[in-house]
Amino acid sequence: MRKKISIIGSGFVGSTTAHWVAAKELGDIVLLDIVEGIPQGKGLDLYEAAPIEGFDCKILGTNSYADTADSDIIVVTSGAPRKPGMSREDLIKVNADITRSCISQAAPLSPNAVIIMVNNPLDAMTYVAAEASGFPKERVMGQAGVLDSARYRTFIAMETGVSVEDIQAMLMGGHGDEMVPLPRFSTIGGIPVTEFIGPERLAAIVDRARKGGGEIVNLLKTGSAYYAPAAATAQMVEAVLKDKKRVIPVAAYLTGQYGLNDIYFGVPVILGAGGIEKIIELPLNEEETALLTKSASAVRSTLDILKTLG
Repeated sequence: MRKKISIIGSGFVGSTTAHWVAAKELGDIVLLDIVEGIPQGKGLDLYEAAPIEGFDCKILGTNSYADTADSDIIVVTSGAPRKPGMSREDLIKVNADITRSCISQAAPLSPNAVIIMVNNPLDAMTYVAAEASGFPKERVMGQAGVLDSARYRTFIAMETGVSVEDIQAMLMGGHGDEMVPLPRFSTIGGIPVTEFIGPERLAAIVDRARKGGGEIVNLLKTGSAYYAPAAATAQMVEAVLKDKKRVIPVAAYLTGQYGLNDIYFGVPVILGAGGIEKIIELPLNEEETALLTKSASAVRSTLDILKTLG
């Protein structure tokens, strides 16, 4: 029997995730949205690409959560963008309400699924999803580190002129400006990246990676990134469904690792059929630990706002 992937939210990130997942033939896809016609149209359009591209999977666009029943993976991309005059607290509350609604309807229909959160603020929304689903924490995670590290690797490739395939890079922390790139754990063909790039240029690349999402928003003017976020999500889906045991950074629930408790935070994990099968604790130096602590404080402040809002 084919695996089933339900993607909640058929905007640019959701529909492009469906595209990557279909191209990889990872399973049958349900594309769900509250707006009538949008998921049906996008789903049918993608399905009609199958004879051309040669991927063999079924794609259903729907407005009904009943169609998501017995999913192996639930991906949530639904969320509201921040509008003029909207405070950070307002945005958190709106997206928390959306997340609770999505998860409370989808999770009971697929009790054995792995949930991958993609909406923002990522770390906090993953926490909301875990509470709303009641799932074991290893089966609820957030997609952020895969995207952030991909941006970091891209900028290193641009700087050095080498293939992106030979670049391995690690980032940790919350998704956004407080993420923690780790040059000490970044390599090109197994060679430390510091052998290719000097300290000042590397610091500039790290800063650009931190602000990678904002750079694209500024360029697009009326939207945000979706190709790379969707590809990152599809990589996580593939790691779970194919039990690949990938070592990648995801937003995982911490219970003392890195000195942090009761928080979803970006850390390297082994990702396989069981979801987050192991959290990897890296031996951080004093500078890295300080950056990690700062990032954790930013994530914690968002969680505090969330808890205040109820």
